[in-house]
Amino acid sequence: MSKGSDFDLAIQAKQLSRRFGDLKAIDRLDLNVQKCRIYGFLGPNGCGKTTAIRMLTGLLKPSSGEIQVLGLSLPKDAEKLRLRMGYMTQRFSLYNDLTVKENLQFIAKIYGLAGKKQTRRISELLSTYGLDQKKQQLAGSMSGGQRQRLSLAAATLHKPELLFLDEPTSAVDPENRREFWEQLFDLCDQGTSILVSTHYMDEAERCHKLAILEDGAKRADGTPDELMSNMAAQVVEIEADGLRQLKQRLIALPDVITAAQLGSRLRVLVKNTVHEPLVFLQHNTKLEADKLNIVRPSLEDVFITCTGGGRQ
Repeated sequence: MSKGSDFDLAIQAKQLSRRFGDLKAIDRLDLNVQKCRIYGFLGPNGCGKTTAIRMLTGLLKPSSGEIQVLGLSLPKDAEKLRLRMGYMTQRFSLYNDLTVKENLQFIAKIYGLAGKKQTRRISELLSTYGLDQKKQQLAGSMSGGQRQRLSLAAATLHKPELLFLDEPTSAVDPENRREFWEQLFDLCDQGTSILVSTHYMDEAERCHKLAILEDGAKRADGTPDELMSNMAAQVVEIEADGLRQLKQRLIALPDVITAAQLGSRLRVLVKNTVHEPLVFLQHNTKLEADKLNIVRPSLEDVFITCTGGGRQ
């Protein structure tokens, strides 16, 4: 449970599970998402991120477990929560044959915004997301970054308290991704709680807290710094010749979790049970001491240690 009171939580899930026949898509997920924070789901495609989001938005009924969202129970109170939540799907879900403005007008009607209130809100969003000059353009003719901004405008048109984003930057370039995250932090500062799924490590590091998912189960959660500090491995970088052959020798050792080449360096994850990783690697590589250095873990290192073959 969260260190704060339940009133500080936007989302609270306990032992949440979902089965599709014999497939367990989500397995006993516990989740505490604080208000006015960005919480991330990090994991590969097929790990259960979208299924979890669909249950947390009330679109999918859990097989078992409990969900509290903004103080209400799901799926029982799904209709009461509809106007308090926003959801941006992984794929562009607006109408390609409508203009930017027409799409926003259509969404506004769904949420009951009309007249001057609708006009004022749409004008505000067009300005906020840099779409003023694009309002008469057909959505289908826009670039990936422009469609992304339009989708975010539509998802926040009714000023939701809680925003769900399912891999929102999968089809945009790095510059647009960075700008998109700046917009998310603006929303957070304005009081919006955000849950975002991603498979990008750099995006996960931007979250206030995150959970790492694999095969429907939560393998770890915490702030990025906490996850890196508590990682069950030490990271050593090696600079030497013949890195490909060296890598094959090292990954055969039981105490080496993995090794990956980064340009002219080999990044090696050694189990925490090895008390002196530099001595251990020097012994197994026969290299000089100045060729090996302990370095700060990355979130990718954390991901590797708690998923797949790296999980202890």
